[in-house]
Amino acid sequence: MATFDGAIAAFTPRLPFAVAYSGGADSSALLAACARKWPGQVRAIHVHHGLQDAADAFEQHCIAACRDIGVPLAVRRVDARHAAGQSPEDAARRIRYETLAAVLHQEWDGAVNDVAIAQHADDQVETLLLALSRGAGLPGLAAMPARWERDGIAWHRPLLAVAGGAVREWLAAQQVEWIEDPTNADDAFTRNRIRARLLPALAESFPQFRETFARSARHAAQAQQLLAEIATQDLAVAGSPPQIKALQKFSRARQANALRLWLKRDHDTGASAAQLEELLDQLAACTTRGHAIRIKVGQGFVQRDGGGLAFFR
Repeated sequence: MATFDGAIAAFTPRLPFAVAYSGGADSSALLAACARKWPGQVRAIHVHHGLQDAADAFEQHCIAACRDIGVPLAVRRVDARHAAGQSPEDAARRIRYETLAAVLHQEWDGAVNDVAIAQHADDQVETLLLALSRGAGLPGLAAMPARWERDGIAWHRPLLAVAGGAVREWLAAQQVEWIEDPTNADDAFTRNRIRARLLPALAESFPQFRETFARSARHAAQAQQLLAEIATQDLAVAGSPPQIKALQKFSRARQANALRLWLKRDHDTGASAAQLEELLDQLAACTTRGHAIRIKVGQGFVQRDGGGLAFFR
């Protein structure tokens, strides 16, 4: 595992950059370390989700902490309530990333294009275990990338190789204050049960589990990248939206791979395993001009549109 100081030393964002700052232990450590390393080059963004009574206290703590260390802070209040059938965690995550991106464009007018997020090695393990519990494919098993780009913004997780305990040890040694999220002790959340029960058991049986799990996630990410490249090539042949006869020339596995990319890239949605299997069955049976296809996928429907497929919400 990397040390906290070593991870900060290896972090090379474009300057100036922003830190996603919740006020909790991990983001407090990241913000404090970055502000010391790059004085005057760091911004902070706090997203007030409004999902718990302590949210106002978090906001006030962040305002005071940023004032004390001289870091400009942008605060945004959002409605992070989830829609019917949507995971509360997924809804909060989506609005958080959308808000962080919006602040970069609205608050600093494109002068800031990098964002650092404080997720660490324990978060990575939790993400991988959750993916395994859902029977996820390679995208889930790849867990969280250390860096990725989207819409001109570079997102960084510089602490992804640092154990959670090492982050708190650094906070204590540096006497950096943070505010504890009361939901962290709530066993109703699966992540909290993993953190409190599974991680200690894993550490006892497999002391190097953080490193080995991270290595498995990297292998899955490499394999997923290869599949994405193949899907891109196949969609270049089948079209986007894909044409049914062109898809039928591929193996079932390549059809599934191409359809996953089409749904994600063009429509920002994904099919469950059952939905994708049904869609593949319908494609195989689609041998006449009158064969209709209409299958629920994500928040919409995939249906036949002439000789091709179309997605409608």
